[in-house]
Amino acid sequence: MEVLARVRAQLRRYKKFNNMPTCKNIIEIEDLIINTDIHEVTVRGVKIKLTPKEFDILECLARNKGIVFTIEKLYQNVWKERFAVSDTSIAVHITNLRQKIEIDSKNPQYIKTIWGVGYKI
Repeated sequence: MEVLARVRAQLRRYKKFNNMPTCKNIIEIEDLIINTDIHEVTVRGVKIKLTPKEFDILECLARNKGIVFTIEKLYQNVWKERFAVSDTSIAVHITNLRQKIEIDSKNPQYIKTIWGVGYKI
């Protein structure tokens, strides 16, 4: 009984301290891999350097794949502030993201524009 209790305790400690990242910490969309634990993005096996805001925008869109985000909603999710009507920072960040992760930024594979509505992956 004592040996069994010791083995169980060791297994419990091993699982607690040797956790591998769970699926929710790694987001995969085709060749795009986002690791939120280490703030790393790879596209087609190449590591891409993103600014913190670019990473947050990409993560927000990737976690909600298929859902269209208006510019206002995306701004509020990333900046955690009210959206200023004349603010074009989202469009600028999306353009920069596309240049970094897309093969052809004019014909995006990942970040799609839904005209008159917003963006989605």
